[in-house]
Amino acid sequence: MNYKIVPLISEEEVNKRIGEIAQCISRDYAGQDLHVICVLKGGAFFMCELAKRIDPGINVTLDFMAASSYGSGTDSSGIVKIIKDLDESIEGRNVIIAEDIIDSGRTLKSLTELLWSRKPDSLEVCTLLDKPSRRVVDMNVKYACFTVPDQFVVGYGLDYDQKYRNLPYIGTVEFERKEDFK
Repeated sequence: MNYKIVPLISEEEVNKRIGEIAQCISRDYAGQDLHVICVLKGGAFFMCELAKRIDPGINVTLDFMAASSYGSGTDSSGIVKIIKDLDESIEGRNVIIAEDIIDSGRTLKSLTELLWSRKPDSLEVCTLLDKPSRRVVDMNVKYACFTVPDQFVVGYGLDYDQKYRNLPYIGTVEFERKEDFK
């Protein structure tokens, strides 16, 4: 299988936009505490960079969740399995979910419903990449860094077969033949 990675969003653009989103969050949560939940694995790079840029006057705590809705296939089954749950209660807290990419929205919709059942004061979504052309469920995404086309993207936490997460930019995977991508 032959493919190449083609830059889509530069490292400079990614860093600038994360800073802008962090400023919005800092304004929205000024004088409050904030609990940021990273959706693993892809969201780790984004969450760390985002948290570093939120105003230091805001007490930011972090936690991690891992969920899967894919099973053995490449299309979401719509059934979410929690692989790693939160370490702390979110009851009464202001919560932001930090996600790497939102496409169909199925997994994130299930996660937000689960987290709302745990009674946070507020719950918002912040994503590095939004792919609305693939959305199959309605999602309220308050903070989105970039809207991307319906292409397979890697870098900044996003992977292809566990590779390319460490790219400091967002790239697209271009396959020599369409049937190579499953």
